[in-house]
Amino acid sequence: MSILQSVSRFALVLLLMLGISCSGKRITKANVDQVTEGMSKKQVESILGPPTSLTAEDFVIMKKTTYVYRQGKDTVTIVFKDDKVQSKDSTLSD
Repeated sequence: MSILQSVSRFALVLLLMLGISCSGKRITKANVDQVTEGMSKKQVESILGPPTSLTAEDFVIMKKTTYVYRQGKDTVTIVFKDDKVQSKDSTLSD
């Protein structure tokens, strides 16, 4: 096998792996169920990815950030108090 064939085969395998890893839905009931009170933003993003939108409010006594994830007609809202999960709400069904 030539070097060019080896490089081509490696590139094809790499592209297939990348395509498979990106094609799955991250906003699933199982993934949302993994998010628990007290988790950091980084932990939540490692499970669900970056939010569709976010709002941040900086009060004198605390910081509140709301992550919203939208996927089709479903919405997941996660509220952080001082950068830790305080609550979550989801319209996802089983």
